[in-house]
Amino acid sequence: QVQLVESGGGLVQAGGSLRLSCAASGRTFIGYAMGWFRQAPGKEREFLAAITWSNGGTSYADSVKGRFTISRDSAARTVFLRMNSLKPEDTAVYYCAADPKGRRELRGSYYDYWGQGTQVTVSS
Repeated sequence: QVQLVESGGGLVQAGGSLRLSCAASGRTFIGYAMGWFRQAPGKEREFLAAITWSNGGTSYADSVKGRFTISRDSAARTVFLRMNSLKPEDTAVYYCAADPKGRRELRGSYYDYWGQGTQVTVSS
């Protein structure tokens, strides 16, 4: 059974940075794509970034391109999301997700496994 556990969220001032982690367990992830999403209160879930586990290929939403960076540590089976220049509108619950078919899709329906989420709050 695949398990994803996010960590690294918290309260940060506008302009600050955070690095989120997603620890993956339960199987090997070669061939998978890992994605980061977020959902703010009253808003739809939003795709942020995705990475292919095998070759490290990445995709980003235009809204975060240049500010957020996704990466992975294959040995540790951990995916990261580095977030810089944070804004109050980045406040949301951030989720890690896994797609067994490695597609790096924007739509959450392509991802079979999800973590519980970690809260990020950016104060102005």
